[in-house]
Amino acid sequence: MTFSSFGRWLGTGLLLTGVLVAWYHRRPATPATTNPLYSAMLRGLLRESVPFVSVAQLRQLPNPVLLDTREAPEFAVSHLRGARLVGYDTFSLAAVRDVPKNASIVVYCSVGARSEKIGVQLRQAGFTNVRNLYGGIFEWVNEGQPVVQAADEPTRRVHAYSRTWGVWLRQGQPVY
Repeated sequence: MTFSSFGRWLGTGLLLTGVLVAWYHRRPATPATTNPLYSAMLRGLLRESVPFVSVAQLRQLPNPVLLDTREAPEFAVSHLRGARLVGYDTFSLAAVRDVPKNASIVVYCSVGARSEKIGVQLRQAGFTNVRNLYGGIFEWVNEGQPVVQAADEPTRRVHAYSRTWGVWLRQGQPVY
């Protein structure tokens, strides 16, 4: 083997090693979901611009501020108990002006994409402890957790956003 072919071999090997290391480390600590295909879809959809919180981790948080970033018709069908509707299209920082900047905030939507964008806005506004519910309300319900409708009445209904997105809701009763 000549020196130049050894150099190319070494360079190629280092490049491949770097690519493998980068790929392996690109999704640190993403929570698991109840469905491996759902997890794969979420890994491709979410950018991790806001730290994730799993359903199990959320259940352990003492008094988090839950912000529902879906729209009013979705929230009316069901939401997490104690959640505040802040919307997505209608979101304004005025909706959270009473929330301390260091409060434990968990944002959620159907699957986590809209809530991630609102979470970014909150972080840019100086909120220091914002997390995104991994898999959104779909994963919450898929893991058997309760949702409520008006007056905190329990329900199995979940607004599934659309039939395309609704395939990821495995538990509960989808509403379109």
